[in-house]
Amino acid sequence: MTVKINKKIPKVKFSIGIAALLLSAALLMQSCSENVKKPEEKIKYRIPDSLLHTLVIDSVQTCPLINALKLTGMVDFNQDKQVNVFSLVSGNVQDIRVQLGDYVTAGQILAVVKSGEMAGYSNNLVIAETNVTSTKKQLDATTDLYKSGLASSLEVTTAQANYDQAISALETAKKVLKINGNNDKGEYVIKSPINGFIVQKNVTNNTSVRADNATNLFTISDLKEVWVQANVYEANIDKVHLGDSVEVRILSEPDKVFKGKVDKILNVLDPSSKVIKVRVVLQNPDYILKPQMYASVLVSNPEGRQALCIPSSALVYETSRYYVLVYKGKGDADITPVEVLNTLGDKTYLSSGVKEGDKIIASLALQIYTELNN
Repeated sequence: MTVKINKKIPKVKFSIGIAALLLSAALLMQSCSENVKKPEEKIKYRIPDSLLHTLVIDSVQTCPLINALKLTGMVDFNQDKQVNVFSLVSGNVQDIRVQLGDYVTAGQILAVVKSGEMAGYSNNLVIAETNVTSTKKQLDATTDLYKSGLASSLEVTTAQANYDQAISALETAKKVLKINGNNDKGEYVIKSPINGFIVQKNVTNNTSVRADNATNLFTISDLKEVWVQANVYEANIDKVHLGDSVEVRILSEPDKVFKGKVDKILNVLDPSSKVIKVRVVLQNPDYILKPQMYASVLVSNPEGRQALCIPSSALVYETSRYYVLVYKGKGDADITPVEVLNTLGDKTYLSSGVKEGDKIIASLALQIYTELNN
């Protein structure tokens, strides 16, 4: 008996095996894909209520634009209330009674000068007084003789002229002595002409002085009012005007602001530094401002146009740009880049980035900016 072999049967088995293999692979891939975790979506930071209640929320406003210019300067004496004290006679200085920095009152003795000139003025006064007495007696005698017919009217006139000249010489001697201190003991007493501080002292005991010496012995200044001389470079001359508001700060009192106005602008450039001097007059009742102190001078003036303005505390600076945090409500805030025109104290002027009325976070801005970035 002959048996026939069907050759298609192995092909069917092979096809079923391949299908089973593919199905197993598909199930395996599906199982693997189900085990792969999907990436979590980034959740935007929202300001918590506990922090939100402590924040300052301000509004973008439109303000008059004020230009500000920062200058360097130095505190100086008010030269209108400063006196240089000289000796009007030659002699030797004795008994100096004040030191540098002392406060003195008008009429207070500063020093004494032993002077031959003063001795001469006193001697001239004595001679003038003696001459008056002598010419008066001669005039009286001549007048009696004239009444008796023993003297002429010419002799009386001559005696009267001599007496008048003696009186004039006496008045001159008194005035000279008074101008030089009215001391008849050969001493020239140097006194303070005003109330103020000894800010310069160029003399010591036993120093010889001459009346024609150009060096002053003392300088006295009333420091209740001082000048601040600020330096302005050529490029900024047009930005400073008489009457501009000024804020002055010094190193020893960094948190204290002295306010004044530009009082004078000199019209001459310094040949070496190429700056002009701007003078500010400041009241100094507590004597905090002292001559030769360095000062930071902020000059501000209105430009006559409007600009958006925000509190300076709302600004955040990073990677060469300025940002503010615009508050949308319910703890939501957006980081917004802005263009800064100028900053004047606690106020900053903007040219773009926000619009009037926008709410901005004006406190803890850097902390919230960092959280939003993270």
